[in-house]
Amino acid sequence: MTSSATALGSVLAAEGGGDGFQAPTIAEFYPEPIAEFSILGVDFAITRITLISWIATAGILALLLLAVRRPSIVPGKLQYLGESGYSLIRDGIARDVIGPKGLPFAPFLASLFFFILANNAMSIIPFAQISPNSKFAWPLVLAVIVWILYNWVGIREQGAGRYFKDAAVPPGVPKLALILVTPIELLQVFVIRPFTLAVRLFANMFAGHMLLVVFSLGTVYLLTVGNFSMIFSPFAFLMALAMTFFEVLVIILQAYVFTVLTATYLNGAVEPAH
Repeated sequence: MTSSATALGSVLAAEGGGDGFQAPTIAEFYPEPIAEFSILGVDFAITRITLISWIATAGILALLLLAVRRPSIVPGKLQYLGESGYSLIRDGIARDVIGPKGLPFAPFLASLFFFILANNAMSIIPFAQISPNSKFAWPLVLAVIVWILYNWVGIREQGAGRYFKDAAVPPGVPKLALILVTPIELLQVFVIRPFTLAVRLFANMFAGHMLLVVFSLGTVYLLTVGNFSMIFSPFAFLMALAMTFFEVLVIILQAYVFTVLTATYLNGAVEPAH
């Protein structure tokens, strides 16, 4: 979502041009670079979304470090918050989904969960108002990391031959059916899994952003258009408020779903198919 100033500017520009309300476009997800530089011939750009991700990551790191700075047997509020969050991932995901072999993955899963949660939360933070995960590159990078991890774990735990054989030849499938099933299974494990993992997170955050900005800009537009449309502005405002509360649910749920699916793929990697 654009900043409040940019959003209001879009509305006023639309009003001045006589074209009515102008809905946001995908151009808002590609802001102008704040800084550009090159390293070893590779061009890089820092945008507003990049800064938002840095702020979100630094914020969650600071919160977690403060939570464990002075641990005590009787935890304070911050320590309790940090321990509860980690316990949720360790016991509710790593141990329950992966099993006894899941505890070593708990730190990674917790890091993944908190990183996604912090970046998702930026969609409702004033002056940020956009989640970096609403731009496909962010979820795609996370999905590639997960893809590399579960394939590496599978090869390490089962051996390359057993791992790829189990991925290509599901147990109990008739040999003739393998002509059709094997390509589908390979496609699912090595292409569809990471792609859908990325798309699910991206699509939910993208849609949430667009809904919030439409109703927020609609409220401002109805208040400033200068005719009887003003009477409809409270309805747009209430919808913006309702969508904000709904977005809070989506923020938490999508971080949790991404982490659970990662644990599910790791479970398939550490335990050979039967």
